[in-house]
Amino acid sequence: MKTVYKLSIALGLMVAFGLTVVACSSTKDKNTDVPADSVVEASEEFSIEKSGAQLWGETCNRCHIAPSPADYNDTDWETISLHMRVRANLTEHESKKIEEFLKSAN
Repeated sequence: MKTVYKLSIALGLMVAFGLTVVACSSTKDKNTDVPADSVVEASEEFSIEKSGAQLWGETCNRCHIAPSPADYNDTDWETISLHMRVRANLTEHESKKIEEFLKSAN
């Protein structure tokens, strides 16, 4: 039971940090409740999506102090988010979530 508990903690940490887990079979312990072929990548099954506010705080503070949402109007945020999408290597989805958050908090 201790091994299962340790593995579930390790899996939880890996999912929290966005690491992928691939299925592997073990020859040591054949007394498992889950068949090896039912194990899938953790990123597929346990996808945790960050909010626009979380992405804004993490992404913008990597390189500079994140500006307040009230510092700019909606049109400015559209221009800034397009520019920073390229500079910060963000996906379109991440950029849109950050932009939506900034506009809603504006």
